[in-house]
Amino acid sequence: MNIFETLYNEVIGFFGISGIIEMVQKNDYSSLTTLQGIQKIIYPIIPLLLLLEIIRAVVYKRFKIEDYSMPFLVFVLNRFISRFISIAAVAFCIGLFEKYALFTTTFTWYWLIYGYIIWEFSHFIYHFLAHKVRILWCLHSTHHAPQQMNLFVNFAHFFLEAPYADVIRTSICILLGVNPGLLFFIMFIDGFWGSFIHIGENGLKDGRLGFLNKLILTPSHHRVHHAKNPLYMDTNFCNLLNIWDKVFKTYQEERDDLKIEYGITRQMSPHNVLDAYFGEIICLAKDVYRAPGLKNKFLYCIMPPGWSHTGEHKTAKKEREAFLEKEQTSRGEAVQYKTEPVRETPKELF
Repeated sequence: MNIFETLYNEVIGFFGISGIIEMVQKNDYSSLTTLQGIQKIIYPIIPLLLLLEIIRAVVYKRFKIEDYSMPFLVFVLNRFISRFISIAAVAFCIGLFEKYALFTTTFTWYWLIYGYIIWEFSHFIYHFLAHKVRILWCLHSTHHAPQQMNLFVNFAHFFLEAPYADVIRTSICILLGVNPGLLFFIMFIDGFWGSFIHIGENGLKDGRLGFLNKLILTPSHHRVHHAKNPLYMDTNFCNLLNIWDKVFKTYQEERDDLKIEYGITRQMSPHNVLDAYFGEIICLAKDVYRAPGLKNKFLYCIMPPGWSHTGEHKTAKKEREAFLEKEQTSRGEAVQYKTEPVRETPKELF
């Protein structure tokens, strides 16, 4: 296989149009009546939206190559690594836990509702832990490193994050009785929507999607999730149904008076792919090395990012509490200033 054929296959694979090409070449469109055929049509939508997002940014003179370069290089790096590492996490967990399921469901519309609620719960657990356990944050932080939101951010992940996520989500779903076939269908929906909500301002300026913002998790919610503003950090962990964010009090709307600042809080080279990929791992290794005693070394691995053995914690929770306290104090002072009666100065003093 020469280099041009390899590049051609990579491009076709990225845009997900191999299935469509196959149908056209064979002049056989009968598969469109099946779920697999429908998937072949839907898969290219996200890459095409990414292309349109870039074109729109160019037309409106908002395109910056650095906004896309780092996520793209992470994607290329993962493609290279994936040639040598293959982890069938989903199949492994199904085979391991299916016999221990509390009960069995079927592929029907009412079990789909149940299955999706359970899937969102499992996604919340994986995502919450990825933000609250520092060693897991090292896997997830690559996805949060880009300092602009666009559809390419969807492809920026540390290569071990997907197996970790699949083990957590699949295990919970199978143990709670979600049918494997139903689970794969849910994963397909989740994958499509999870990609779409990364669309940036160049592709969709207002990501609230009108009335849908009150019903489901929209691009606006996910932009909040990717923000490093103290109010926004560690919120909106769900993917489509925001029910669990509301249950566990991690739901946060985007505020018009608080502009989103994307990225992570530590100082980093924003366009350095190696820093985005390995930076948090190096920082953790340094903290573990410097920490006194085995207990503190262990705690640095399992406590939230920003935890310190000195007690001077700078976790997302602490930063959010400090922001809300400061904002509440400022509002209180403003209200007091507005409501305080104006005293007239006696005329005889003039």
